[in-house]
Amino acid sequence: MMPLETQILPARRKSAQNLIFLLLCGGFVVNGIVITFIGPMIPVLKAKWLLNDGQAGLFSLVQFSASLSGVLISSALISAKGFKPAITLGLSMMGIGFGLLNAPTFLLAVVASGIYGLGYGLVTPGTNLWVGESYGERRATALNIMNLAWGAGAISSSPLAMLTVRTAHVSLLLYTVATICVLLAIALLRMPFGKPPREEESPSLELQGNVPGLGLAVMLGILFFVYVGTENGTSYWAAEHARRAAAWSTNTFTLAPMLFFAGLLGRRGAAAAVRLRLREVHVAVGGILLAAAGLSIFLVAHSPSALFAGALLAGLGLASVYPIYIAWLSEWFGARARKVGGVMFALAAGGASTMPTLVGVVSRYSSSLRIGLLVPLVGCAVMLAVIALLRPQTRN
Repeated sequence: MMPLETQILPARRKSAQNLIFLLLCGGFVVNGIVITFIGPMIPVLKAKWLLNDGQAGLFSLVQFSASLSGVLISSALISAKGFKPAITLGLSMMGIGFGLLNAPTFLLAVVASGIYGLGYGLVTPGTNLWVGESYGERRATALNIMNLAWGAGAISSSPLAMLTVRTAHVSLLLYTVATICVLLAIALLRMPFGKPPREEESPSLELQGNVPGLGLAVMLGILFFVYVGTENGTSYWAAEHARRAAAWSTNTFTLAPMLFFAGLLGRRGAAAAVRLRLREVHVAVGGILLAAAGLSIFLVAHSPSALFAGALLAGLGLASVYPIYIAWLSEWFGARARKVGGVMFALAAGGASTMPTLVGVVSRYSSSLRIGLLVPLVGCAVMLAVIALLRPQTRN
């Protein structure tokens, strides 16, 4: 018979792991609210400070350029100190920056977006990598659940923006979400993260010459860069494009990003329930094709219902793609995923800052936001080409 302590310790570790997972899910809910809130607010902010499309794109450029710095800092912190410092510091900075977003001047608001962007860059890679390492063969399902939590936050940001603007309670929302961020950071600071369990790096891989190389890392990096850029480029400008493309009696055009994130949320829930490990590549390719179809509808639509339908389809298509990329990262690189993951999430942040800004620049110089939104559509084509070169079905 095993000693009682031997039986109790694994149960305690499992209980602590599950509690950390739940707290991190809560962190991803507020993460989704914070990082997507600017999108539905763009029409309001443009009117407040008389901004053109190029200037409005600065919020995306600053918050995700700052997140790139956060990713690089996160990588160093995780390597030196583990996951806890990066995640808790990131949540705290997200709260501080978001609380300061309703600043009296455009410059201060942009600085606030940089602060919470830095926090986003700290917390997101650590959370995804901790889940990827801690859940072994269940990583794809666990990552889908985690990203489902993010989607729940993102989908709520549009109605929250609409309601708080109508009732003049924007500051109250900002302070409430900021407080939740700080409380989650405090709770996680008290949790025993320990060293996450990981599958042993198989020595046979090196003997067989199957260790992932630079070429694989480059192509996977392109997928991270383009996917996040495509998602952000679409969601960031969805409300403004909807406002211009149809006639509206109220500010319900701000709900366009909500429909996009509703698609992300719904399909990630289904993907989490059905374990699609053996056909991940088919799910990814099919999703990208569906996203391209949804984006095409969104671009040519001139009625609220068609605009919302296109946004929903685009979200449904992209829903399962990013969790699959993260699962491939953990599966293909094993023990090196922490180091390689820092580069991947840095590239993702680069895509998030570059592509929405590029949409704004193209829109300004072409005098058409519809033309600017061709940028994420091209992103779908790039992802399909890279996946064809990667041939993931031969690596799983």
